[in-house]
Amino acid sequence: MKGLIGPDRRIADLVKQVDHRVLALWAADCADRARPCFEVVLSEDSRMREAILAARAWSRGELPMSSARKAASAAHTAARDVIAASSAASRAARAAGHAAATAHVASHAVHAASYAATAIRDLADKAEANRIADQEREWQYMRLVELLEQIR
Repeated sequence: MKGLIGPDRRIADLVKQVDHRVLALWAADCADRARPCFEVVLSEDSRMREAILAARAWSRGELPMSSARKAASAAHTAARDVIAASSAASRAARAAGHAAATAHVASHAVHAASYAATAIRDLADKAEANRIADQEREWQYMRLVELLEQIR
C-alpha cells in the first residue's frame, strides 16, 4: 500500500482564499469522485454517500454542523470497517468523512482531497497510478478555481 498523497501546494495556496462553506462543497465533490472506490467493496453501505450529502447540505446552510460531524464520524467508522478489504475503499470513506468534518473545521477539506486522490490512485492499474493521481489533483485544483470564480 502506497502512502497518502500529500497536499498539493497550488491547492493549499488557493484554499486560503476560499470561504468555509465553499470548501465543504469542494471537499464533497472531491470525495464523491472517489465514491466508486468504496462502493465496489460495500455497495449497500450508505455511510460514505451520507457524509458527502451532509457536507453539501451544510454548505447550503441546510444542516447543522453537529449533524455533519455525526455523518463524518460514521464515514470514518466505515473506513475502519473496510480497511482489511481495500485500502482504496477505506481512503475513499475517509475522504467523505473529512468532507463532512469540514463543517466543523475548514482545514479538513484538504484532507478530503488528499484521501480522494489517494483512493483513486490505489484503485488504478499500477502502471497508470501516478498519472491517474496527477490527473485527479489537476481536476481538484480546477474545481476549486471554478468554485472560487463563482463566488467572486
